Amino acid sequence: MTGLDTTSGTATYGMATRIARGAAVTLLAGTVGGIALLAGEAFVARNRRYARPELGLALRSTVGRAGAPPLRLVLLGDSAALGVGVDRADDTVGGQLARLLSEGAGPAGGGERQVWLSSVGVSGSRSTDLATQVARALLGERPDVAVILVGANDVVGLRRPGEAAAYLGAAVRRLRGAQVRVVVGTCPDLGAVRAIAPPLRQIAGWWGRQTARAQAVAVLEAGGAVVDLAAETGPVFRADAGTLCHDGYHPSADGYRVWAHALLPAVARAAAGTRQR
Repeated sequence: MTGLDTTSGTATYGMATRIARGAAVTLLAGTVGGIALLAGEAFVARNRRYARPELGLALRSTVGRAGAPPLRLVLLGDSAALGVGVDRADDTVGGQLARLLSEGAGPAGGGERQVWLSSVGVSGSRSTDLATQVARALLGERPDVAVILVGANDVVGLRRPGEAAAYLGAAVRRLRGAQVRVVVGTCPDLGAVRAIAPPLRQIAGWWGRQTARAQAVAVLEAGGAVVDLAAETGPVFRADAGTLCHDGYHPSADGYRVWAHALLPAVARAAAGTRQR
């Protein structure tokens, strides 16, 4: 029987130990470096100059032919519900939806309608802010259809998807209890925004998808309709930088048009249901 070469074994063990230590140091350095990179990107993204709400934009307007059956449409949510990134009300997602609905566009058709458009959205809002917006939306004449656009700020604020979705579901439930039909555009594709550099952009996109999935479940359970904005419009935003305004974060007029057409089928079906009331 051949004896064990202890010298060779000791040397091999020492080499393996040095390699393991070197790998651990490299991994630690990579982790620290990665964290520093993400922190730096987050700092830059947070301190960029972003588009602000245009104070001249009308939050209430009437679109369509006078005398046509009216539809009261209200938008709730964050900057998307206000149209931050554009300077004309017609270019906001609400303005474009109102025009399409007034012309009878959408799978439900139904002919021309006059649309009474309003928004109670607030730039920077998270799902926790929806309770106040619902209360404002239900003041006065009850809306027929509510469109909620929220989620991006929950992701930026690192709100857990399930927690954010619970607040959204509660808002939908309150609106449905008041006989308002609700359509929710879930968290858009944050992996498409140019204001956030990779790899933070990819992380934001991943977190946004988790948030959108949780939102969809909560909204459906509360009786609302869901439009997956990330799935339906994300590829367009990723391919075309012109869908974002000058800040690389908020949609441009073209971007809001893409969103409006994605939302239209669900909103048109909801609007068609109001004719029967």
